Amino acid sequence: MPDNHLAHVAERPEPRERVQDTLAEVTALLRRHRLVEGLIQEQREHGPGHDAGALEDSEVARATRDALEAMLARLHSADIAYILEALPLDERLYIWDLVKAERDGEILVEVSDAVRESLISSMDTDELVAATEALPADEIAALAPDLPREVMDDVFQHLPVEEREQLRAAMSFDEDMVGAWMDFEDVQVRGDVTLEVVLRYLRRFEALPTQTDQIFVVDRNERLEGVLPLNRLIVSDPETVVRDVMEPPVVKLLQHENVENAASAFERYDLVSAPVVDTNGRLVGRVTVDEVLDFVREKSEDEMLAQGGLRGEEDVFASVWKSFQNRWTWLAVNLVTAFIASRVIGIFEGSIQRLVALAALMPIVAGIGGNSGNQTITMIVRAVALGQVTSEQSRQLIRKELAVSLLNGLIWGGVMGVVAIMLYHQVSLGLVMVLAMTLNLLLAALMGVLIPMTMMKLGHDPAVGSSVMITAVTDSGGFFIFLGLATLLLM
Repeated sequence: MPDNHLAHVAERPEPRERVQDTLAEVTALLRRHRLVEGLIQEQREHGPGHDAGALEDSEVARATRDALEAMLARLHSADIAYILEALPLDERLYIWDLVKAERDGEILVEVSDAVRESLISSMDTDELVAATEALPADEIAALAPDLPREVMDDVFQHLPVEEREQLRAAMSFDEDMVGAWMDFEDVQVRGDVTLEVVLRYLRRFEALPTQTDQIFVVDRNERLEGVLPLNRLIVSDPETVVRDVMEPPVVKLLQHENVENAASAFERYDLVSAPVVDTNGRLVGRVTVDEVLDFVREKSEDEMLAQGGLRGEEDVFASVWKSFQNRWTWLAVNLVTAFIASRVIGIFEGSIQRLVALAALMPIVAGIGGNSGNQTITMIVRAVALGQVTSEQSRQLIRKELAVSLLNGLIWGGVMGVVAIMLYHQVSLGLVMVLAMTLNLLLAALMGVLIPMTMMKLGHDPAVGSSVMITAVTDSGGFFIFLGLATLLLM
């Protein structure tokens, strides 16, 4: 029989709105459960005359637990993962205990890294081994960094030889390589057989691997020759030889190339699956659209967190200490930059004392510069992620962004200059506003290009901390420019 790892396909996932309704039901049942527990505890504390055991086994307690188990049993693993991520730790672990043991592995794959850590820490070695060894090799490899060493050793010992080799291969790739995201559930046929033979071969499967839209055609050495789309297979004459109807693959992915290339290919060519080959052209696996979507989602979340100065994904219900560890780095950086900005203001204390209007207007100059800089950085980081710009194009991008900022500075600086004149009846103050806003917008544009481009050139993620850095530059620079011009032109 053909190798098939599809036994763990779960129920159909629910729409997001329905999952949220289910979460509300789970929360209500947990509230009822806590109430019953509270009554039990109260009875235990108020004397032997109360029968705590009877209440503990009461119909309400059993009904609550049974309702939760029934609800979890009919949910898709991804929906259970969503619910676990939305619950505080004690409730999360209570729900986790109600999940059927054979589904533990599927759910561990679906939950976020931070939540997975809390679930794994509540399981013993035997439970982890049982949950992990039921998964296909690519999913075990995804869990491996979070599992204790002794668990992985036991899993290796229990796996069949072929899956053991697949697991070793999957774990040998870096996280940003195609090989780390491929799976081994592909269907291969030879080019010299008829379509009738292929159809008979497919009927031997209990179910085809998920996202199967094409069959891979290989030679005797397992080198990829072409692909046979299922729609061609279904409508073609069964007596036709595979080689006569097969097509060249739209794209062949190398197992060591960057997975971002795969994501770009899937988006560009609207792919469902793509073959993965080694340097000799041998088929070693495939990448499917669901894996690509997972990668894109994870990358987007990482970039969003990085722009906010967070070092990594954080469980929203994590302990105070863990949250502190995740957040302190860029807060410290921000504190330093804020201190520098305050020192810039301190240099011009005398000017501010002589003209109090400066204190009211200078946040506008700094704020508009920060917003403009963040707009520029967002555009550049997005273009870098899509592979649309390189470091060699920095000068062209700087010229373009400077022109945009000059136009914005003259227009909105002019508006604020008029407002300043109307409020403070001082034309020279309006002129300072125009010049300061224009110069700070130009500074924001320059740094908005240079910061991500420099980080990319140094091999760092251009999204990491970029918003913190651009805000620091535009705040300090804006204060210095505005107060400096005011000192020169108004004092």
